[in-house]
Amino acid sequence: MNSAVKPILKWPGGKRWFANKYLDLMQVDADRYVEPFVGSGALFFALNPEDALLSDANANLIEMYEAIQSEWKNVWTKLRAHARNHSDDYYYRVRSSKPTSKAGRAAQFIYLNRTCFNGIYRVNRKGEFNVPRGSKDTVLFDDDDFEAVAESLSSAKLFTSDFESIIDLCGQGDLIYADPPYTANHNNNGFLKYNEKLFSWSDQIRLAKCLEKAGERGALFVVSNADHFSVRELYEEIGFIETVGRSSILAADSTKRCLTTEIVVKNFSVG
Repeated sequence: MNSAVKPILKWPGGKRWFANKYLDLMQVDADRYVEPFVGSGALFFALNPEDALLSDANANLIEMYEAIQSEWKNVWTKLRAHARNHSDDYYYRVRSSKPTSKAGRAAQFIYLNRTCFNGIYRVNRKGEFNVPRGSKDTVLFDDDDFEAVAESLSSAKLFTSDFESIIDLCGQGDLIYADPPYTANHNNNGFLKYNEKLFSWSDQIRLAKCLEKAGERGALFVVSNADHFSVRELYEEIGFIETVGRSSILAADSTKRCLTTEIVVKNFSVG
């Protein structure tokens, strides 16, 4: 593994907190790191593996990583232009624009992620990004290092794909990290219900079955998921379940945030 790199994006449900507190749970010898729900890639960039397979169902997200991988300087230049021109009106002009180059679309993606409401990614039925302007004005950060991000991505193969076809490629020597949108069976949690539109309970079942089969082929896996009895039941026969704590980020008022728990499932033990 190489030195950790800061992710470019802040993603709802992102795992920077996990990378900061629980990275030891990922310490196992593996030839290839596989992440089928890459999102912001917090774990990938923290581990910075020498060989990786990264995928996501979000084609625009994967294209952004491809642009950083192949032409990070061009993306950075275009993002700096967004930073110079940033304003409320400018945000909505960029949101409705349709850049013709891959680098232009990547810079647009990053700019909108950093300035939209809570970093949410949401599109309408036409596939158009429709998240309103957020309260943050910072487009460029002092510790941005797009060159280091590009270097990390240089060792990765990138795919736009459903998780099943990627996990089906895995076997001996692979370490899979799966962090799906959190859903549970028969739950009344508003956040989980929202995710149900993105990732259904049947998808949760399909994921557990895919990982079980990959484990039978010799792959190692780690899963982050909702701490809910229905999710625990999916994995109790195929992995070791640990409970991890974090501060809830769902409340807009930071004083109302509280400690919440998630589960981590592994099919291997450390030590």
